[in-house]
Amino acid sequence: MQRVRVSSHQAPVHKLGDSQMTLSPKFRLPAIQSSLLDPSLEFELSVKGDPLIPGLPDDIALNCLLRIPVQNHTACKSVCKRWYFMFSSKEPFFNRRRELGFHDPWLFVFAIHKSTGKIQWHVLDLNNFSWHNIPTMPCKEKVCPQGFRCVSVPREGTLFVCGGMSSDVDCPLNLVLKYEVQKNRWTVMKKMDTPRSFFACGVIDGMIYVAGGNSTDQVELNKAEVLDLAKGTWGPIASMGTNMASYDAAVLNGKLLVTEGWFWPFFVVPRGQVYDPRTDMWESMASGLREGWTGSSIVVFGHLFVVSEHERTKLKVYDMDTDSWEFVEGRHLPEQICKPFSANCCDNRIFVVGRNLNVAVGYISRVSLDSSCEKKWRFSVRWQVVDAREEFSDLTPSSAQVLFA
Repeated sequence: MQRVRVSSHQAPVHKLGDSQMTLSPKFRLPAIQSSLLDPSLEFELSVKGDPLIPGLPDDIALNCLLRIPVQNHTACKSVCKRWYFMFSSKEPFFNRRRELGFHDPWLFVFAIHKSTGKIQWHVLDLNNFSWHNIPTMPCKEKVCPQGFRCVSVPREGTLFVCGGMSSDVDCPLNLVLKYEVQKNRWTVMKKMDTPRSFFACGVIDGMIYVAGGNSTDQVELNKAEVLDLAKGTWGPIASMGTNMASYDAAVLNGKLLVTEGWFWPFFVVPRGQVYDPRTDMWESMASGLREGWTGSSIVVFGHLFVVSEHERTKLKVYDMDTDSWEFVEGRHLPEQICKPFSANCCDNRIFVVGRNLNVAVGYISRVSLDSSCEKKWRFSVRWQVVDAREEFSDLTPSSAQVLFA
């Protein structure tokens, strides 16, 4: 198990998107058409005249400038007028990076300060393991962070915060907020039709589905609805068939899986529902799946993994054919990662954020058990720990989302 220590001297906290975010992709020069320098783009042709870099065509020069770390953008603005306008235009800059395939992953952590109760976002650069800040999320001061649900569209660089609960009056919210990496700003979206907290939420084919949760007076809901991200409008979908608040949810094989989780004193087996948007129908979750779902879920290689909240329990993976869970080979979750924690994933890596914002990075590998059957796999995990900064010692994570920029 590798450990990465992030000290206050080695990795200062930066502001994301303003002039402090580090972008350091591997150098590669894709083929570019002359349309990169479309005259309609103020981003590139705000000031005509001298070349971007003397001795280089503008398309080649632009490819070079897109690789400059953002913490150096302020200094770059003083080079010339063309550079000033280009590095001042954050949205076109990040859009062009995306068009050229420069995608760097960032871990956005939604946390609460244990002493003050204030909520805040912190962002971890997953290439350099340095922390950054983003603008404050616009919402009420007295809220219960655990009541919100956060989802993201990673490749689009957007995340969404839905619902929630006012902690002073125990009233659910129908709030919907959107954050965009390219713009580095929050936008208030159209509200949900039904205020709710502690509900299920997932993104399927550009649509955000929400279901169940608690309503006023903590009454559990069975209502569900969907947000069309292209249109920005909410609409109803089939009800769950049972009133249920959600402990965890996941999207697997195009379906939304919802579990209420185990509750003390564990006399009652947890309920679970599965929604298929293609048929707009709910069905009961398989018994083995819901009974073994004992932690935070992530989907890697098309398989459902769970980081269990039971002490010193290994990562486990669900086998759909046998409706059972199997432990993943490798060491336990590192002891630095304390409950409560949040989890997310990127490609074959999982990220588990624990109390004080210690982060465990799990590298998942797989080996086929049978050369004649590609569906049977044996999984293993190797852990790496990113130690938290001292100023995060009073922070508790509520959600973790991966975005690309």
